[in-house]
Amino acid sequence: MKRILSGITPSGTLTLGNYIGAMRHWVKMQEEYESYIFIANLHAITIYQEKEKLLESTRDVIALHLACGLKCDNGAIFLQSENLYHANLSWILECNTYMGELSRMTQFKDKSKNQMTESITCGLYTYPVLMASDILIYDADYVPVGEDQKQHVEIARDIALRFNNKYGNTFKIPEALIPKRGAKIKNLQDPTKKMSKSNPDKGCILLLDNEDIIRKKIMAAVTDSEAVVKYDEVNKPGISNLMTIYGSLTNKTFDEIEEIFKNSNYGEFKKEVANIVINTLKPIQDKYYDIINSNYLNEVLDKGFKKANELSKIKYEEVIKKIGLYRK
Repeated sequence: MKRILSGITPSGTLTLGNYIGAMRHWVKMQEEYESYIFIANLHAITIYQEKEKLLESTRDVIALHLACGLKCDNGAIFLQSENLYHANLSWILECNTYMGELSRMTQFKDKSKNQMTESITCGLYTYPVLMASDILIYDADYVPVGEDQKQHVEIARDIALRFNNKYGNTFKIPEALIPKRGAKIKNLQDPTKKMSKSNPDKGCILLLDNEDIIRKKIMAAVTDSEAVVKYDEVNKPGISNLMTIYGSLTNKTFDEIEEIFKNSNYGEFKKEVANIVINTLKPIQDKYYDIINSNYLNEVLDKGFKKANELSKIKYEEVIKKIGLYRK
């Protein structure tokens, strides 16, 4: 069975967009691959995080993924910060990475362009190397990423090849796996931008929103004056976004949705979208509260840490022996 490695950053609040676009598909992938999933809390602190918020967000992210069905019985779910081999290997890989490579990373340029140089952390600059360490220490075959993250897998490959050329065959060369992701869900108040967990507002449905809040947000969703349920992403982005949500959760095509609601107004359609969303999230929320109020979350992380730590220790010890970081 091929092995995948993926990280979940515990910053922001998970939304319906995260569930439709990624979370439910990860659950399916764990049946096909040996899955090592970690909570990337070291990556989260490249930007300042308040202690209590980070702790709460970390627990929420784990519990919500478990509530959606993530188990990793054939792999592990663990906290990145608990496995010290990640950061140790990252330093070694930093010493085999060039500044020019890191300065060309798109996300660094995007995140730093509006900041004064003095306020940009070294972590924001070097975190692609930590990401490479995350990947390479487990000999991952594939790294599931979106198109915007492919560059991180590419630099991990470059670092691995360079190390292998210097010190002999050590790291497996990973490949980016672009999974068939769910539709991209847009903001209900501004359907020109995505439903973001980093900056949630009234246009974002959070996975833990209650029934009243969900209905209120969907009923207030921006539409248009035509009052026809028809998919047209350019001219009718608001109603098209609602159709995408409805279709994603019911497995109905846009043509089928148009036929079902051909005699309905927007208010009636919005009510049905709200019903589908509520019925989808209610069992997830129930499981979440069961998990967050039990010791199950800690049991999963303890088991995952033990398995991940044992596997990464083997690779780390191989690395330090090849470069001379040990007592003779």
